Amino acid sequence: MTLSFKFGTVGSPSGTPKKPGGSVGAIEFSKSIGLDTLELGWVQSVRVTEATCAAIKSASVEHGVALSVHAPYFINLNANDEEWPKSRKRLMDAAHYGYLAGATDIVFHPGSYFTNDPLEVLKIAIPRLQGCVDELKKNGDHVTLRPETMGKSAMLGSFEDAVAMSKAIDMVQPCLDFAHLHARPGDGSMNTYDEWSRLLEIYGKELGSKALKHLHIHLSGIEYGPKGEKNHLPLAEADLNMKALFKALNEFGCAGRIMCESPIMEEDAMNMKKAWMKASGEKEKK
Repeated sequence: MTLSFKFGTVGSPSGTPKKPGGSVGAIEFSKSIGLDTLELGWVQSVRVTEATCAAIKSASVEHGVALSVHAPYFINLNANDEEWPKSRKRLMDAAHYGYLAGATDIVFHPGSYFTNDPLEVLKIAIPRLQGCVDELKKNGDHVTLRPETMGKSAMLGSFEDAVAMSKAIDMVQPCLDFAHLHARPGDGSMNTYDEWSRLLEIYGKELGSKALKHLHIHLSGIEYGPKGEKNHLPLAEADLNMKALFKALNEFGCAGRIMCESPIMEEDAMNMKKAWMKASGEKEKK
């Protein structure tokens, strides 16, 4: 039996050796410690050559490590007309070069409301994202764009926002950051089996039961205040109820990838993997 979820880190694991180093080294190291997916952390900018992408893709195939990309932070679907072309280029570059590197999923932060009504912001965001998808299709860059659920209430990226974008546009699906979803209300809610179950029920109804088999999850401990997220924490130092979350994911028959964003990256990624095996009763194929 293979596990329903693949586990890995967002960005290269801390223990990645200097040689060969880079993304290729991160792929090899991830596989060596029992992780089978990796999110390439292109969070500042996309600065890779086609040759580098080819080497990353080759290593991914050789070692059986599934890849995604975290696009640059500086993307805003609600940017003004002057700034939007810069945001768009960052997302498109991440998608194009990510595709060349063998990544199937491109995670990005959707932006900010700028104090505007969320529904009005979506009227701007969705057509812009549709334009990106149309160009990717035309260019043959077959990736899934994943707007991430964000941890602050002022940010575009509520669960409802991510679902609305995904429902409206082909090749778009949410990145469910459960730590952010827990932090966003600012009051400690979104942390029980019943709350996670309701969320997954809505997800399946809105995006189809098949979508529950292809989840892309970010997970860590998290510190938060009244306005939401403050910073990521190791699992053991936070109040996130991972046991309740994994119970809900298992009972809804979910599958996909769980990417660790804890400061102790690969250590907590392995803790998540062990916790999933305990919650699901699944065993790794030898």
